[in-house]
Amino acid sequence: MMVFHDLPPGTASFSRTVVTIGNFDGVHLGHRSILARVVKRAKELEAQSVAVTFDPHPMKVLRPDAALPLLTTPEQKTGLMAASGLDAVVVLPFTREFAALPAREFVRRYFLEGLKVREVVVGHDYCFGRGREGNIDLLKEMGRNHGFTVQVVWAVEVEGAVVSSSLIRAMLRLGKVEEAGRLLGRPYGVAGRVVAGKGRGAKLLGIPTANIRPENELLPATGIYAVRVRRGTETLMGAANIGTAPTFADGEFTLEIHLLDFSGDIYGEELAVEFVARLREERRFPDIEALAAQIKADIAKAREVLAG
Repeated sequence: MMVFHDLPPGTASFSRTVVTIGNFDGVHLGHRSILARVVKRAKELEAQSVAVTFDPHPMKVLRPDAALPLLTTPEQKTGLMAASGLDAVVVLPFTREFAALPAREFVRRYFLEGLKVREVVVGHDYCFGRGREGNIDLLKEMGRNHGFTVQVVWAVEVEGAVVSSSLIRAMLRLGKVEEAGRLLGRPYGVAGRVVAGKGRGAKLLGIPTANIRPENELLPATGIYAVRVRRGTETLMGAANIGTAPTFADGEFTLEIHLLDFSGDIYGEELAVEFVARLREERRFPDIEALAAQIKADIAKAREVLAG
């Protein structure tokens, strides 16, 4: 899959495309339904399948006070989109000037001139352009005038709930990683590098842990989790703690992982952590012995969950 950052005038890479547009944060089941339709229609029309997205997320520019935590890093997002079978992703730089572009001008400049669009696929409630003036009716009108068609993909529901990035964020803030995973179609994951920690796991508890500095903006609620850890092409199992280790006094917020049946030096390595299930809340213990006993029980429970 090709990734284009911006779409300069005269781009020669596209001659006939089926296009969708959106933020695609999380690349959840609803997004994947749209991307699958794009890929299918592109094959039927002998065209290129293309998704247009933005960096930074529009909310980061238009509503920075909202402090919206994204579900995916830019690299995660394009990787997940590539897995859908797209031919290309176009990442448009989002600025206030770009946000002021009229919807009709956006369609002319990017869809017609830049991408040579033959069909546009959008979600049922998608809006774009200055003041969100661009909608499905406008796209259909311009399609009739400029020779492209418009397909609308309806919302995906899971257990009666409409899948959305905002709902997934809410589930993660509550620690409901299994529910969030069902909406995503995969376990929620974060990427991060192993950094130096306090060294308490191995020295005080006899249970070595890796301290991860996450690149993602959103971690699940504090607590203990069963996790899968991607280390290059290797998949490891583990138990993770998110929180401030309240049994100790320093109160530093961390993501720490004990890898099951693993020994080796992974300091400085980049890992991907997938949250499979929440085992319990984080809590304070009366002493180190009680904490160590509970961690060993957590590890046993994680092993049981991951084996299932």
